[in-house]
Amino acid sequence: MDVDGSKRIFQRLGPGASTASSSGSDTNNKQQKVCYHWRAGKCSRFPCPYLHRELPPPQQSSMGNGAATSKRPYGFSADDNYAGGGMRRNPNFNNSWGRQQQQHQQGYGNRGGGVIKKTEKLCNFWVQGNCSYGDKCRYLHSWSTGNCFSLLTQLEGHEKVVTGIALPSGSDRLYTGSKDETVRVWDCQSGQCAGVISLGGEIGCMRSEGPWVFVGLTNFVRAWNTQTTTDLSLSGPVGQVYALVVGNDLLFAGVQDGTILAWKFNTATNSFEPAASLKGHNLAVVTLVVGANKLYSGSMDHSIRVWSLETLQCLQTLTDHSNVVMSVLCWDQFLLSCSLDKTVKVWAATELGSLEVTYTHNEEHGLLTLCGMHDLDGKPVLLCSCNDNCIRVYDLPSFCERGKIFAKQEVRSIQTGPPGLFFTGDGTGQVKVWQWSTESTLTK
Repeated sequence: MDVDGSKRIFQRLGPGASTASSSGSDTNNKQQKVCYHWRAGKCSRFPCPYLHRELPPPQQSSMGNGAATSKRPYGFSADDNYAGGGMRRNPNFNNSWGRQQQQHQQGYGNRGGGVIKKTEKLCNFWVQGNCSYGDKCRYLHSWSTGNCFSLLTQLEGHEKVVTGIALPSGSDRLYTGSKDETVRVWDCQSGQCAGVISLGGEIGCMRSEGPWVFVGLTNFVRAWNTQTTTDLSLSGPVGQVYALVVGNDLLFAGVQDGTILAWKFNTATNSFEPAASLKGHNLAVVTLVVGANKLYSGSMDHSIRVWSLETLQCLQTLTDHSNVVMSVLCWDQFLLSCSLDKTVKVWAATELGSLEVTYTHNEEHGLLTLCGMHDLDGKPVLLCSCNDNCIRVYDLPSFCERGKIFAKQEVRSIQTGPPGLFFTGDGTGQVKVWQWSTESTLTK
C-alpha cells in the first residue's frame, strides 16, 4: 500500500510531457512537467524549472493507461450523520480529493470567497489592545481571514483550555467544559453565563446526545439529562476519559489506559449499565467517531482501530500515521483522520472492505482536531485546528483554503451549532461563536 496518499492522487491527474512547451509566454519556457513540491504546497525554488499549475486533462479518447480511475469505495457506506453534527450526504461529493488545490495558488475564485492576501500573522499588540499602527499595521487586526464567516461574539469565563462544547437538543443552553474543572452553561439568547458547575476534576471531553450531556472526567463519566434533571456518575474508567460518542444505543468512552468502555441505558432503572470493554490500543484513546455501523478510535499509540458496532470486535487496525491520532470523523464514504504527524489522511474502502489511504493532506504543524460542516450554500467545509494556534478552513474535496481562524492559544474544541453557526474553544478558556456569511464576496 502506498503510504503517501497524495502521491497516488497526483498520479491520477495524468502524465506530463518532459519536453519544453511550445506555447511561449504561457509557460515561460519551463519544462512541461508539474512541480511535485508545488502540488504539496511547499515549493521553495525561485525560479522553479517546473510548472506551478496543472496540465490540461487528457482527452477522453486518448486516456489509455495513462490516467487511472479513482478508487471506488466498497462496503464503507455513508451514515445519515457526519462529524457528529447531523450533516447530510451530498450527492455531488466525490473522490477527487485535493485535485483543485492550484486554485488557491492562482487566487481562489469559486463560490464561498477567497483568502485575504495580507500578511497572515496576527498582530500581538492588537491582541493586547495597544497597536499604534491601526489600519496601517502590516499584521492582521482580525481573528480570521477570508470573507465567508465572521465572529459573532466571545464567551469569557473559563480559566483553562476548553475541552468540550455541547448543545443538547430541546435546550436553549450551550454547555462548555474546561480543564479548570468547571462546566459553564450559557444562555443562547443573551450570550450570558447562566450557571457554573464545579466538578472537582479536569474535564477531558464533552458530548451531547438528545437531551443528555456527558462529561469525561478522571475515573468516571458524568451524565445528566437537561429535561428531567437526572444526574448520574458512570464508574469503570481507569484514568482520564478523553473521548465520548454514542452509537447503536451505546455510550462509548475512550480512556487513558487504552480501553474503550461501553454502557447501555436501562429505561426501567433509569441508569446506564456496563455493556462492554474494548481492548486493543496500547496507549490512551483520545478520539472516537461512529459511522457506517462501525466505531473508529484514534489513539496515542499512533493507530486507528475499526470496530463492529454489532459484535464490538476489532475489524482492522490502521497504522499509516506516525504520531498521535488526534481526531477522526466520518464523511460520506470516507474516514478522515488527523495527527500530530502534520497530516490529514482520507481513507476509503477497497473491494475487500478494508480501509486504505486515498489522499494525504500535509500541514506545516501538528493537527489537533477536525470538524466538518456545510456553509450556507450547502458546500462541504473542513475545519482543521493546528498547534500553531490557527484553524485552517478548507473546501472539500479540493482542500482549497477558504480562510483561517486565529486564537491566543491552540483550539482544542470545534462544534457545529444551529444552521449558520459554529463554536470554537481555545487554550485560554475563550469560547468564540462564529457565523457563516449570508453573502460571499468572491476574490478575483
